[in-house]
Amino acid sequence: MSSGENAGKRGLVVPARRQVGRWVRESRTGLVGLAVLIGAGAGLGAVVFRWLITSFTHVFSGHADYSDAGRAAHSWFPALGPWFLLLAPALAGLIYGPLVHRFAPEARGHGVPEVMYAVAERGGRIPVQVSVVKALASALTIGSGGSVGREGPIVQIGSALGSALGRAARLPESRLRVLVACGAAGGIAATFNAPLAGPFFAMELILRDFAAESFGAVVLASVTASVVGRAVLGNAPFLDLPPFTLRNPVEYLLFVALGLVVGACGVLFTRVLYWIEDLCDRLWRGPEWLRPAVGGVFLGGLLLALPQMYGVGYPVLQNAVEGKYVFGFLLVLMAGKIVATSLTIGIGGSGGVFAPSLFIGAMAGTAFGIAVHAWFPSATASPGVYGLIGMGAAFAGSARAPITAVIVLFELTGQYSVILPMLTAIVIATAVSRALSRDTIYTLKLRRRGIDLDNHPSGRRLAGTKVSAVTEPLPEPLREDLPLELAAHALALSGHGILPVIDEDGRYQGCVTARAVAEAVAEDHVGQVGDLAELPPLVTGDSTLADALDALGQAPGTGLPVLTGTDELTGWVTHQSVLSALEPAAASR
Repeated sequence: MSSGENAGKRGLVVPARRQVGRWVRESRTGLVGLAVLIGAGAGLGAVVFRWLITSFTHVFSGHADYSDAGRAAHSWFPALGPWFLLLAPALAGLIYGPLVHRFAPEARGHGVPEVMYAVAERGGRIPVQVSVVKALASALTIGSGGSVGREGPIVQIGSALGSALGRAARLPESRLRVLVACGAAGGIAATFNAPLAGPFFAMELILRDFAAESFGAVVLASVTASVVGRAVLGNAPFLDLPPFTLRNPVEYLLFVALGLVVGACGVLFTRVLYWIEDLCDRLWRGPEWLRPAVGGVFLGGLLLALPQMYGVGYPVLQNAVEGKYVFGFLLVLMAGKIVATSLTIGIGGSGGVFAPSLFIGAMAGTAFGIAVHAWFPSATASPGVYGLIGMGAAFAGSARAPITAVIVLFELTGQYSVILPMLTAIVIATAVSRALSRDTIYTLKLRRRGIDLDNHPSGRRLAGTKVSAVTEPLPEPLREDLPLELAAHALALSGHGILPVIDEDGRYQGCVTARAVAEAVAEDHVGQVGDLAELPPLVTGDSTLADALDALGQAPGTGLPVLTGTDELTGWVTHQSVLSALEPAAASR
């Protein structure tokens, strides 16, 4: 074959690659294809991650799940009795401490805040190595007794996969963020066998948006991950619970009280978590890579006193809602979980806080149910119903994600009979959380670093700049006695679609829009501009750009008059003038 023929073939290959790349980057079907691919990868990642946790749990405890073993000895070292618990977290810390410190410091902690930050502030860019390091570090933490959940790690693992594929395809940031959410949704769906919970978790907490295109891609990723997970792990429900029923409509008042109590417990969990983390930061003076090993000795002492805190603890959670624990012990387990999870994170462990919040809610809810059942035995349901609903209320109180709480709890339990009391308690818990705390368990971690997801750089600039700094000259106002035909001509020439109206003394009377005048003229309405004047949202020179942008969004046309406190017209503000104030900030980034 001649060199000319080879060059011709290469010339055909390059445009073909460009066309494929453009299809992936710009078309909806390309986004769908990537979402399915990420869902499959996240599903496989969840399977591998769960296998790693099971394997490390066998290695460090000699059991499939030590939380329900009752201080049993390690099957490999029976002579140690339960005292091996002092060594297991420390030995694991010697492995994952240097691993996290050297290769991916962001893999430390509970993971979800890092993903939220990457989506909000970094355009969805997450380092590739995070997924591998996070999987190993979290599996070692949980397998050796760390009292954390597996959902935070799998969210970070799936999100890192989505980010890697999106960057490989050179997607714009808007689509890269969607793929990160696809990875998060797929991880949640596969690890919990919950295809509905995944999308709502990703949309409500990661993207913080429910746009139609994003939602479709995230759902596809979640469904794909669930199919992969079920093909390998089976279709068994996450929790095997007996059916629950309600006895009396009056119980709804008790569920309001449950939301108040357990929602406050969710806020307490958030406060204790960061208080213990701060305490560990103040006390530790050695190298960071050694911190998990030294702190692991203290965690081991806690596990020795309360072995039910070993790992995620789902068997203990199920025992609680089935009524196998007494009131006092439920409170001990709740307090123990708060401290154990906080200590695990504080010493540098890696794992999620989603499952611990469910655990705390189950203990607090069941204890609440035992109390009210003792007072009103004939009018209340079994304590397990309150424990079941308490799971969602605690998550809503800590994460402030009520939609996710309802969907997750319904999918994890399959108990439709309690959907109404569940909604009641979760909404009340969310309201309590908002009243008691500005931040959630996820956003507080970022705020402590000076990052406010609700007020990112452009928002801070909008909030800090006054309208007087961007005021433009005022267009010629219309006299209120101006005939409509002349007003229509003036509006057409202005290009704003809206103009201020003044009376004969020059006092502001409102604004008139081109649409209102055109409709009146088309209907042969005989009148003056003052008849059609309306009052749009007020903008003054002291208003912030954020307020002005909000007012402009509510008003027709492209501008609004700027007034003083005495309703005197001083200028004009437009979408363009407000947005131009952001250009220097955007250029500096």
